[in-house]
Amino acid sequence: MPFINVKVIQGVFTPDQKHAIVERLTDAMVAIEGEAMRGVTWVVVEEVASGDWGIGGTCLTTTDVKALAAPAGV
Repeated sequence: MPFINVKVIQGVFTPDQKHAIVERLTDAMVAIEGEAMRGVTWVVVEEVASGDWGIGGTCLTTTDVKALAAPAGV
């Protein structure tokens, strides 16, 4: 039974985007192991509180991540 745990910073992804994450990761597992895996593949999207996630010694907030994802000049 595959278990895929995805951690994201709270407030970055919409419910529709999180649904797409679950769907596409399940599809990826099925592409590797076959259709029999679909019904037994667990995908959990966990949200980490804004500011509780750090990279390189710096804590990131929801605003920081959204700024990183924004197109240049916006």
